[in-house]
Amino acid sequence: MDAVQEHKNNTENSTVTVENGATDTLKTNNMQVANGVSQQIYLNGPDQVVPAESYTTAIPGCHVKLRIAPRGLAAEPPISVPGLLSRTTARYPNATALATKKADGKWHKITYKQYQDRVRIIAKAFLKLGLDRYHSVSILGFNSEQWFIADLAAIHAGGYAAGIYTTNSADACFHCLESSRANICAVQDKKQLDKILSVKHKLPLLKAIVQWEGPVDTSIPGIYSWDQLLEIGAKEPDTQLNEILKSIAVNECCTLVYTSGTVGPPKAVMLSHDNLTWDAFGIGERCQNLQPTRDRLVSFLPLSHVAAQVVDIYTTLSNAVTVYFAQPDALKGSLVETLKEVRPTRFLGVPRVWEKMYEKIMAVGASSGPLKKQIALWAKEKGLQYHLSRINGALSAGMYGLPIDLTTSEMLWFWYEGSSVGYKLAKSLVFSKIHESLGLDKCSTFVTAAAPLSPDIKKFFLSLDIPLVDAFGMSEAAGAHTLSIYPKFSLDSAGEILEGTETKFGGSMSPNGPGEIMMRGRHVFMGYLNDAEKTKGAIDDDGWLLSGDVGRVDSNNLLYITGRIKELLITAGGENVAPVLIEQAIQAELLHVGYAVLIGDRRKFLSVLLTLKTKVSPETGEPLDELESEARKWVASLGSSATKLSEIVNSKDPAVHKAIEAGITRANKHAISNAQKVQKFAILPSDFSVYTGELGPTLKIKRNVVYEKYKDIIEDFYKE
Repeated sequence: MDAVQEHKNNTENSTVTVENGATDTLKTNNMQVANGVSQQIYLNGPDQVVPAESYTTAIPGCHVKLRIAPRGLAAEPPISVPGLLSRTTARYPNATALATKKADGKWHKITYKQYQDRVRIIAKAFLKLGLDRYHSVSILGFNSEQWFIADLAAIHAGGYAAGIYTTNSADACFHCLESSRANICAVQDKKQLDKILSVKHKLPLLKAIVQWEGPVDTSIPGIYSWDQLLEIGAKEPDTQLNEILKSIAVNECCTLVYTSGTVGPPKAVMLSHDNLTWDAFGIGERCQNLQPTRDRLVSFLPLSHVAAQVVDIYTTLSNAVTVYFAQPDALKGSLVETLKEVRPTRFLGVPRVWEKMYEKIMAVGASSGPLKKQIALWAKEKGLQYHLSRINGALSAGMYGLPIDLTTSEMLWFWYEGSSVGYKLAKSLVFSKIHESLGLDKCSTFVTAAAPLSPDIKKFFLSLDIPLVDAFGMSEAAGAHTLSIYPKFSLDSAGEILEGTETKFGGSMSPNGPGEIMMRGRHVFMGYLNDAEKTKGAIDDDGWLLSGDVGRVDSNNLLYITGRIKELLITAGGENVAPVLIEQAIQAELLHVGYAVLIGDRRKFLSVLLTLKTKVSPETGEPLDELESEARKWVASLGSSATKLSEIVNSKDPAVHKAIEAGITRANKHAISNAQKVQKFAILPSDFSVYTGELGPTLKIKRNVVYEKYKDIIEDFYKE
């Protein structure tokens, strides 16, 4: 039964009663479940819950009901973002919060106490510069101390934090600033500043722009440096800020996350305090043995994306984890050097990051001598045997009700009897060196998220003692709905469903699917800002968020995604085809193919567009014509003299085409029907990139862009 909330007010505090049918008694510092009847939340201070009539809204300043459960993780008392920062600061005032590498090569660190002090100072400055309640501070720049502080300061001051992708055009920035009613925009440097200045004349609500890096031309009206902002805030009394903090409710919006906008303009996802702080709490609970003040994380994924926000800002804040900021060119090559310096204990990467690491390891392996290659093969065999035994044991334990926290001797008996000695030797001789070369020798949690990663690549890393676990979610689910923790995971799953959330499958007769994945819980968003129609289309009348993904769940609560409804191809013969699995099968057979995009919607047969891996511009990330070194070696091994992509495309290089055709033939052997076999292919004249528009900020393929850009090639496939 869905929770029903009632609200009562009195002169001292407000009380929210949630009827839930509880049968036990739970007491916390601001919550009580008693006599199996009701749950009361006493409202005072910044962590109040304001009475509301609905679980959704599209209106700025409105509040929503919370799905607080009688027990379990969903019964955790709600806490606001300012409340979370205050709590962590009180517990760990002198622990290192943020670390930035300065030009002198040294890491500059600030404590949680300093972090909170600066957030309050910047919040007061934002108020002085004219930030109105429920208007936004838009933030445009690479991950940094200033990004974090501006984000939390906007929320403390009663506004919205709204990240903008650094790759956005000026027009795309304008859309975000206008739709979020931005009063202030914080930018990293002159490059981003120029974008905002070019559209500022169309933004009457924009009162100030703050630049936090590089020389700042403060002679331009309304432009401030970060140091000026600190000076302004330091001079302001605390009175106004404290009054606003008292009025903040956990069930109101605090952050806007813009969708990628692959279809139509990006939508502003309204996330409440509770959405973010509760999802971060759930992630922290799933990440077993988090060690406050000892765990370390490197922040490098775009903070305008929800995954980076909920992990880098909120999960770390909830657990007093130290955040180290990577260099702005992290995804262009410097990330591993930062990892080797920091040696993080937890690491979240998108598939392309893991693919690049895979390519680097393969390149090093290819240049090794015969003896080293034999040792590496032996070690990988031992590593894979050991980990698959542990995984199978963990899943069997979950299936049959055996305890997951077995003793060492029991684990040896159930899971890896006879393989442990070889694994330990392989770890000492091989794995430890590989981990050190990647900067992951202290890491205990390796996560891949934001897009599917080939099971073959996950298997490769597993054989190297790097068990990659999956997380799945959406902007509309505050980041995470699933997260696996080794050894309870599967190479082809999308993660274990988080405790305290609900999952069902639309259109399925079975509670386990397959069908459209639907989610419900405290992590589900409030609505799309000022768009009630799209909000209603995303969340049904019973509060279920429609993901658009097709999937199923197994007996271990592991979620499997089999396709995306909008990406599903329906052939002319009426067969439904999920493109990702076929694309991954081709990429597994052809390691030097960069991207594969399946074609076949309403067509007589399937075809595929392929890119080959090329070098990229270190300045822009634009793909170059010169083949990437390993791709060049592969082409040479086929008997081709080509060193550039254009040479292969223009000449329709017979050796390369023959090799690709053979790879597709091998991939077709895995097809479940003849209709799911690929019959034609084309090599595109350029690899994909964010710069050229085929990839989104998290490196997901923008299929509509690819279809439009290469429509002539696609039509050539189907000419009679």
